[in-house]
Amino acid sequence: MKKWFDSNALWLSMLIGAFGYKLFLPLAPTLPWLIFFMLFFTFCKVNPLDLRLHKWHWAVLAAQVLLGFATYAGVWYLTADKVLAQGLLMCFIMPTATAAPIIAGKMGGSIQNLTTFTLLSNFATAIIVPATFPLINPATGMTFWPAFFLILSRIAPLLLGPFFAAWLLRIAYKWKTRKEFVLPVKIAVVPFYLWVASIVILMAVVTNTTISNFKVQISNILILLICSFFACLIQFGLGKLIGYLLPAASKGKDYQDVLINPAAAPKTMAGVSSITAGQAFGQKNTSLGVWMANTYLDPMASLGAAAYIIWQNIFNSAQLTIAAHKK
Repeated sequence: MKKWFDSNALWLSMLIGAFGYKLFLPLAPTLPWLIFFMLFFTFCKVNPLDLRLHKWHWAVLAAQVLLGFATYAGVWYLTADKVLAQGLLMCFIMPTATAAPIIAGKMGGSIQNLTTFTLLSNFATAIIVPATFPLINPATGMTFWPAFFLILSRIAPLLLGPFFAAWLLRIAYKWKTRKEFVLPVKIAVVPFYLWVASIVILMAVVTNTTISNFKVQISNILILLICSFFACLIQFGLGKLIGYLLPAASKGKDYQDVLINPAAAPKTMAGVSSITAGQAFGQKNTSLGVWMANTYLDPMASLGAAAYIIWQNIFNSAQLTIAAHKK
């Protein structure tokens, strides 16, 4: 039963959150805390000294930015549809989800290498968005530094807070016991279930926002839904290809520890990096994407990010099912 639930938890949580959004909407204030503790437990599995940049990190980041703005320019030139162009831009420009290392770990990817990219991707977004979005939507009157610090204020606490808290725990534990900190087995699985709970609440918020604030033609929603599906497939696929072609030099010294990577198995570095880079490129911080679209672009463009939530979790659910059958 547990194996079935773990494989299908993502799409089940989406359905529960969407159809029961009125029930779960009051829990929205707990979302930052769920994410904080989810990352705290995840970072407890990783030795910060084992985090380092690899070639695929820079390749994925460059592809994400170039593909995003190329898609925006192409769609705007061909259709002159502002909402579609901006909605698709959001599908690409959103940074890596904070939960991506959890999913990658369950499939045998490197939590260490993906944690590094998650930090890089989110802080790069805090620079790229203020530098480019004023050119796309001058009506906001946004300038670089206020926008930079505003985005940073939403990213930094949820990334750096749990990161340094976990690091201090490891230091304090080693100072007191003279041993390396190891997360207990019963706690090692907690981040995944916190992420499932987060999806329920996030889907409730997105469903309520979509129903309450958007009076658009169903055709526009369907177009964005279809386009975001292909954007999702392209990014997961391209990420896997980049990881395969530019494998990391190391998996992390604790790669084979089941407490670090639950699905760890002997794999070539190309195989490990393919899984890891696929999640880095394809699994997005959609809650930040919805907020950025509402704040700096046409608010209807946030439908692109909202639709992406559905496809990435369906894709991840399929990947987890395949990984479970391989065990």
